[in-house]
Amino acid sequence: MSEPKVALVTGASRGAGKGIAIGLAQKGMTVYVTGRTKTVGTDKGWHGTVLPGSVAETAQQCTDAGGKGIGVICDSADDAAVEGIFKQIMTEQGRLDVLFNNATFIHHQLIEPKPFWEKELAAQKILDVGLRSAYVASWHAAKIMAEQKSGLIAFGSSFGGTCYMHGPAYGAQKAGVDKFAHDMAIDLEEFNVQAVSIWMGPLKTERALEAAEVHPEQYKDLMAVAESPEFTGHIVHAIASDPKAQELSGKVLIGAEIAQRYDLKDEGKEPPSYRDMLGAPPTFSEAKVY
Repeated sequence: MSEPKVALVTGASRGAGKGIAIGLAQKGMTVYVTGRTKTVGTDKGWHGTVLPGSVAETAQQCTDAGGKGIGVICDSADDAAVEGIFKQIMTEQGRLDVLFNNATFIHHQLIEPKPFWEKELAAQKILDVGLRSAYVASWHAAKIMAEQKSGLIAFGSSFGGTCYMHGPAYGAQKAGVDKFAHDMAIDLEEFNVQAVSIWMGPLKTERALEAAEVHPEQYKDLMAVAESPEFTGHIVHAIASDPKAQELSGKVLIGAEIAQRYDLKDEGKEPPSYRDMLGAPPTFSEAKVY
């Protein structure tokens, strides 16, 4: 694949999406960032604290990082709004090289250690914004990328795809996007478009740092070796630039491990894999049934 120029990162007001967008911008890319947050202070953390970040702030930080950030307010649950993003990108840029599906729904009880039926039913919305919304965005991206015969569709995932993590709704969403990457890669192969799912380790995000305060027994040690979200952005750029990226297409990748393929460090360090602690990526059958 030639040097990627244009990316879309969904759900990038803060957290992983923000860092990934900045990481791509640090490589000189034009990065469209979407999210719902227009003004700082409208979203709250685990115990009611105000979370920083907005779409406009992320876009500006992408520009400050050396790329060009373009912020667009968009609710990923709104199919028409999502379609509008892709139309805007094609009108303004004429191409799309990278889609990173990050948008998701974070329920306020996500990290509470209790059975799923004791949490609000609304916790299942991660399957609407997180799984379904990623399919919709990928559907639009695939149409563009298949026609231009190049591109990368990436999904933000985690070890929760195969181990118990935060309950069944969270796990199903992660397992779902892992399978999206595998199956979409099969359909996209003849068009020179790749699809991958990336298992990120614990991240230095606003919510995660707060979680370490709320549940220090679970998160404090992990945060000490957590990855920066920008690290995943650098990994995505490396894959999108790799002439042999097809070798990775359809795979579930542990970010810390695949970074070694490109000799990438995170703030000068090699993050741990967590494979031994949390498990390995799934192995999918090679069978194809149409």
